[in-house]
Amino acid sequence: MENGNVWTFDKIAECAGAIRENMGRVIIGKQDVIKLVIAGLFAGGHILLEDTPGTGKTMLAKSLARSIDAEFGRIQFTPDLLPLDLTGQNVYHQKEEQFVFVPGPVFCNVLLADEINRATPRTQSSLLECMEEKQVTVDGETRVLERPFFLIATQNPIETAGTYPLPEAQLDRFCMQLKMGFPTVMEELDIMDRFIQDSPLERLEPVCTASEIVQAQEGCRHIYVDESVRRYIAHIVEATRKHSDIALGVNPRGTLAYLRCCQAYAAIEARDFVTPDDVKKLCVPVLGHRIVAYRAEQKETILQSILEQVEVPTEYWKPQNEV
Repeated sequence: MENGNVWTFDKIAECAGAIRENMGRVIIGKQDVIKLVIAGLFAGGHILLEDTPGTGKTMLAKSLARSIDAEFGRIQFTPDLLPLDLTGQNVYHQKEEQFVFVPGPVFCNVLLADEINRATPRTQSSLLECMEEKQVTVDGETRVLERPFFLIATQNPIETAGTYPLPEAQLDRFCMQLKMGFPTVMEELDIMDRFIQDSPLERLEPVCTASEIVQAQEGCRHIYVDESVRRYIAHIVEATRKHSDIALGVNPRGTLAYLRCCQAYAAIEARDFVTPDDVKKLCVPVLGHRIVAYRAEQKETILQSILEQVEVPTEYWKPQNEV
């Protein structure tokens, strides 16, 4: 099923399906959100979960971490947290009479940044290098983080006391911003039935390894994106820069994140090519937090109107050998 060392789309879909099924043993009724989180992971990006308390943000992140046989780290963000508490620091070792580097919690494969907006901007910005360049620089020495490095952050949009809004530069490092939403009545009943005696999270076992995630990430880069679909993405991005209700449109980093997420989503759907429907599906999750609208509550409406205005490609967008 594999072409050399590169995973094909069916192998990637199989891996994603195993993770999704495993997470589904804990998270009920959020299959769309789970699929998007896995797409962000396979795209090599990071995820920001924003919703009200108690909707399962942290539970989803921990379920994902337990589904992968990799090193997991967690940071509970507080106002007194310092940058060195995240990245690590050089500590003087009396016995050896020299400074020894003590790595911080960012030196892991899957990092949960819980309530990230409770830390000061100075501490938040210490994650910029980790997220974009996958490395940490302390006292002039750069250390590369082990692959894969996936950050999944949570924040509460309701509380403002004691919180610090993430700056645009920080938001731009997240490939997607997702909302959990409330469960339906039937889902609420299923939650009570499943958690009535104990937490299924404690019994969750890994279904894939860290090296397999890296292979899936590399395989997603080989998913075919037809020129017409790439042009469709470019026109959507361009429309955000010219829209009268948007003060600041999507930048080139956002365009590349859009492309990578579309490739990963197509692979998860067991396809070796991206369709315009993938582009539409990921428009709000990938671009919603990247635009600065004059009225923030209208971001989703603005993006939906852009999708309606931009012409959808109708050509055959499969690889030439499948035409």
